[in-house]
Amino acid sequence: MCGIAGLLGQSSDPDAMEVAQRMASALAHRGPDGCGVHVDGRVALGHTRLSIIDLAGGQQPLRDETGDLAISFNGEIFNYVEIRDALVAAGARFRTKSDTEVILELYRAKGEACVEDLNGDFAFALWDRRRQKLMLARDRMGVRPLYWTRAKNRLYFASEVKALLATGAVEARPDPIGLDQLFTLWGAIAPRTLFKDIQQLPPGHLMIATPDTVEIRRYWRLSFPTAAEDATVRVDEAARAEELRALLADATRIRLRSDVPVGAYLSGGLDSAITATLASDIVAQRLKTFSVTFESGEFDESAFQAQMAEALGTAHASIACEKNAIATMFPHVIGAIEQPVLRTAPAPLHQLADFVHQSGFKVVLTGEGADEVFAGYDIFREAKVRGFCARQPDSAWRPLLFGKLYPWLPGLQAQSPAYLKAFFGMALDRVNDPLFSHLPRFDNTAKAKVFFSGDLKAALKNYDALAELRADLPAEFMNWTPLARAQYLETTYLLPGYILSAQGDRVAMAHGVEGRFPFLDHRVVEFGARLPSRLKLKGLREKHILRESFAHRLPAAIGSRPKQPYRAPDSASFFGADAPAYVAELLSPDAIASAGLFDVGAVTKLARKCAGGGAPRFRDNTALVGVLSGQLWNEQFFGGAAQRRAPAA
Repeated sequence: MCGIAGLLGQSSDPDAMEVAQRMASALAHRGPDGCGVHVDGRVALGHTRLSIIDLAGGQQPLRDETGDLAISFNGEIFNYVEIRDALVAAGARFRTKSDTEVILELYRAKGEACVEDLNGDFAFALWDRRRQKLMLARDRMGVRPLYWTRAKNRLYFASEVKALLATGAVEARPDPIGLDQLFTLWGAIAPRTLFKDIQQLPPGHLMIATPDTVEIRRYWRLSFPTAAEDATVRVDEAARAEELRALLADATRIRLRSDVPVGAYLSGGLDSAITATLASDIVAQRLKTFSVTFESGEFDESAFQAQMAEALGTAHASIACEKNAIATMFPHVIGAIEQPVLRTAPAPLHQLADFVHQSGFKVVLTGEGADEVFAGYDIFREAKVRGFCARQPDSAWRPLLFGKLYPWLPGLQAQSPAYLKAFFGMALDRVNDPLFSHLPRFDNTAKAKVFFSGDLKAALKNYDALAELRADLPAEFMNWTPLARAQYLETTYLLPGYILSAQGDRVAMAHGVEGRFPFLDHRVVEFGARLPSRLKLKGLREKHILRESFAHRLPAAIGSRPKQPYRAPDSASFFGADAPAYVAELLSPDAIASAGLFDVGAVTKLARKCAGGGAPRFRDNTALVGVLSGQLWNEQFFGGAAQRRAPAA
């Protein structure tokens, strides 16, 4: 795991080395173990290293023996051992033991198609001097970030936006459409970002750039069987469960390849329990596990974490995230993730990554991806019940099923059947809308846009984020089952756009910690996509096949426990006697007016309401966190902090 940066110019630039050094310096947190720059004519590659594999010989940027190929690589290639053996058998010679050199030799053998053989989480820049071409590539699921832009006849690229801004040639400007997408979908639709004229390379894509041209193309896309195939396929559930166990065991095995110790997160839920169980089967030493706990029972899962740690016999450690800690670290979180957020959930994970770093670990296994791949989220169950009710909208008893949703929200469970019908019964007449499964979420989230300023609303005019999302869907989308459509939306947009970025790579790498995700091995993802919907969501039992696969390995309380999403205290974190001064400052009328993103009067009322105590509604929570994080984002990247930031090499 590292940070990559660089540029491609029209010709040799005398200041390319200095610019690449400034870019790399902005990524020092991603690679505290080393820094390097390689300049070759019109290209400069920068790199900051977090040494995990081949500690002695894995320095980057790395060149091949001829000097014709050079690479700056962020991430891990988990099947590098198998690829290396095949290349050696074909006559290749290696000078290091690193997975980085495997990419170079695989490119020499297969060219741009090399990405199809890689099982890993990666973003890399590879310069081919003979062809005068720069290749950028990003992993299938979007675990590792990669941003790029054009400015002053150069193409710049980096792991984070702050490295692009460190060039001095790239101007930071907010993108109104990106903001609208985030306040609707929780993240921007790739390749768009929250910064105007700065793009991200979408997951599963590569770029081939010359001094004059840029070509971007997809090399992988998530796909599902048609609804007819899904309904008629006959499967042996026991055989599929056994196949899944073997596949996940192998995905975990290769993700334990490291020259430094590997730990694991234990959230208290099913997914991290499975990951830690499989890792415990493989590691020779006692597995080290890490958790975050909360004061409030509404968010805390420490009892389940302790039960799983005891069952596995791990060396377990946890850190308590107190309410005021979220507010204290929130500015650092926004600086790390480089965009506003609608929930405070990234903050405790930021604290947990720091705890892992302080414990002497650089690598942790986590359970992200299982809910997307095996239909674990409540939104999948909700969409199924809504679709069921849509077929008989006048039924009196079908809406009673809404009471079985979201058992972890006691406030919602206390509501009357009539309220639940009104809350969940939205858009039942739009069951053929491609976004049917997510319309209630998108609608509830978008209500926070009432706090946008008049200028921001004017800049957006009649823009419709949902229309753009529909246009981005693959042609075969409506041929899939309703569950497959919902899974595609969750996996393709929310997963890379928020979970793997704001709650994953960015908060972990802020402390030089690499997360590894066995459930996001593309073999596991493709296996899950091929499974019939009834094996993933059986009735209203989420992740059915996954639960069956590991029922014999887990404590009953863990294996049968209903899904409880990871959450953290939201607006309540920012008010009270110990609230940091920046909260009142950034929510003041003068600060709101100066930033120009939000409406002064509406935000003043919102802040007063949230400060008054009680239990804010979903919209108020979302809006308060969105507005405050938006103010922090503006201050850090477009306001005073951005102007004070020195681009020193």
